[in-house]
Amino acid sequence: MKLITEDEIARINELWHKSKEGELTASEKEEQEKLRRLYIDSVKQNLRGHLNNISIKHEDGSITRLSDKKVKE
Repeated sequence: MKLITEDEIARINELWHKSKEGELTASEKEEQEKLRRLYIDSVKQNLRGHLNNISIKHEDGSITRLSDKKVKE
């Protein structure tokens, strides 16, 4: 999965500002939607990476890594 770049984030912001000032063209709306989806997917991937490095220590002393848990997509 591709992570979002700083240039793509800047473009998201540029399109947002433009939409507040006036109407976006159909191609700009499509680009905005694709960039927003990429941003959301990048945030999810980043969060999942952090969660996969977390371990839970139970009262009985056993340790379960969150990455070992089955995740529904």
